[in-house]
This record gives sequence, C-alpha cells and structure tokens, in this order.
Amino acid sequence: MSDGLEDTPAPTRAPLTYPFEAPPQRGQTLEVMPGVHWVRLPLPYALDHINVWVLDDGAGWAIVDTGTRTDEVAAVWRDLFAKAPDDRPLTRVFVTHMHPDHVGMAGWLTRKSGARLWMSRLEYLHCRVMVSDTGREAPPDGLAFYRRAGWSDAALENYRLRFGNFGTHIHALPDSYRRLHDGETFRIGAHDWRVVMGNGHSPEHACLYSAGLKLLISGDQVLPRISSNVSVYPLEPDADPMSDWLASLAKLKAQVPDDVLVLPSHNDCFRGLHARLDALATGQARALDRLRSRLLEPKRAVDVFSALFGRAIGEADGNLLGMATGESVACLNYLWHRGELLREADDQGVFWYRLGTAA
Repeated sequence: MSDGLEDTPAPTRAPLTYPFEAPPQRGQTLEVMPGVHWVRLPLPYALDHINVWVLDDGAGWAIVDTGTRTDEVAAVWRDLFAKAPDDRPLTRVFVTHMHPDHVGMAGWLTRKSGARLWMSRLEYLHCRVMVSDTGREAPPDGLAFYRRAGWSDAALENYRLRFGNFGTHIHALPDSYRRLHDGETFRIGAHDWRVVMGNGHSPEHACLYSAGLKLLISGDQVLPRISSNVSVYPLEPDADPMSDWLASLAKLKAQVPDDVLVLPSHNDCFRGLHARLDALATGQARALDRLRSRLLEPKRAVDVFSALFGRAIGEADGNLLGMATGESVACLNYLWHRGELLREADDQGVFWYRLGTAA
C-alpha cells in the first residue's frame, strides 16, 4: 500500500552481493552482526513483507520500523517479546518514515512499552495529517487532481469509496515524539549512529548510518531489487519530488561509504551501495528518456504508464492505479519544471503534456 510500485523490477540491476542465504522466518530473528538483529514482518499487500531491525541499546533494545497495523503483525511482535532471551525492556522506537508498513505499529509498541518514538518532524506531522482524513469524504481537490490526470468516472468513484483508509493501517501515534535531525549523531548501545535524511519517496525519510559497524539502515531510500515509489499527491499537485529523490541518491553516495552492509526495508541485506545508487539514477534517467519519446504527441498522465513501468495499469486495482498515477505525475512535473514540457488543460479540465517550450 505505502510504497508505490515497489514490486516493479528496477530497470537496471546492480552487481550486488547478498551475505545471507535467506531472511529470518516468521517469529524468528537473524543476527546480522553482534547486537543487530533482522526481523521480517508480514504485510497484507502485493509487497508482502517488511524488514525491521532490533538493536542492542545497552539497558534494553531499540527497534527501527514497526510493520503495518494488523492482528498478524501484533501476534509476531508478541511472539518475539515472549522469546526474548532476557528481560531488558524496549528503550526506543525509531521510524524511518510515515508509510503504514513502517509506522503502523509504532503507537501500539510505545504504549505497550513506555518507549519513546524517534521520528523526523515532517514524517510525524505528515502522518498525523493523513490520519486525520480517516472517515472524511473525498475532497474536491483530490477529485480534481485525478480528473486532471485522466481518470474515468468509475475510477473517481472508486477513489471516493477508498478515501480516508490510511488511518486504518496505523495505531494512533503518541502525542509527543523525539525529533530526528539530519546529520545528528547519537548513541545506540555501544555504537554511534548518524541520521542521513532523504526526500522524494516521503517528506523527510531518516536513514541511520553507523560508521563503526559499517552499517546503513536504508529504509525505503535504497532497495536492492525494487525501486521505491516517488509520487505527487493531491495535497501538493505541482510538487517535484523526483528532483528530491535524485538529489537524495547523490547525497547518500557522498555521505555513506561503499563498504557498508545495507539493511533495507524490503528484499535482502546487501553490499554494493554505490553501484545500486548509480543503477537507480541510471534507471530513472532511462525512464525519463522513454517518457520524452512518448510525449512527441500530447498525452495524459494515464497514457504514459507503459513508458515508465513497462506494463499497462488498469482501473480494477484502485490502489495500484493511484500509485502509478502519482509517479507518472512526478515524472511529468520533473520535466515540466525544467521547461521541457508544455501542459495544457482541455475543456474537461484534463491536463495534456507534450514536448516543447513556451513561446
């Protein structure tokens, strides 16, 4: 749900290495190095898992990311707590970003344990705003956004029916939190960790880098086999998150050495960070070139799915349609902000894009 077209293979595969034969089984942990444990939680989406991390925090245990709010995930957490080898408490709950598979159980875990939530400001506040839509009718601005993208009346009606479901995947957040700042360093157990913020996939995504351990907890900013969704939403229809995304790839390459073991939120732990960052940037550049070729004639956002994703996206899956539309608009806005495209509205308010510059 939360991570867009992440189940779409990235167009360029990097020469990565995977040091572990298999991920941990349900209800089990796998120690990737002393004091750092890998847990895999189930997700009720096409992308059916998330990796979360349990870190030795001296007097207790810190966790990074929490899973989506489901009874199944709660059962896995209870099982893990019951199997814990000692009675040390949960000390801190870190959340990389506000998508439900990452933050969904954070409120439940913090209330259960008394641990504090650590999260970036924009992610925390944006999550609170999104949750506030629960039970609301679909707003006119949202309907207008998807109408401009070329959605049919049936797709818009499906949007009306689905609107406001975000909060159902998330336990209520605590009413206070500890803010994560870009570039700050803090201690978790015996090791220092530095925050490296990224943008594009979400508002203020926090990666955690330990130079001493040579580890990067990358969240969704870098994934080994799939590419994270970068979307425009009705809240900010003229946004340019693709620029933010590409800048974040370059920032990670500049600030984090290539010799780290990357602990991603999906797929498996890997080595080859810089190669993967290069591959993601190259893959996006190729997708934009395919988009430019398609825009020799006017097209709507819904007309360019095959150029960007290599497949058609139907209306039957409203969630997938929304994510594909958001990413298509992100790519179109990227070119539009650079003056490469003309954007014109027809009599129905639908946006049509074509290559060209304003006279």
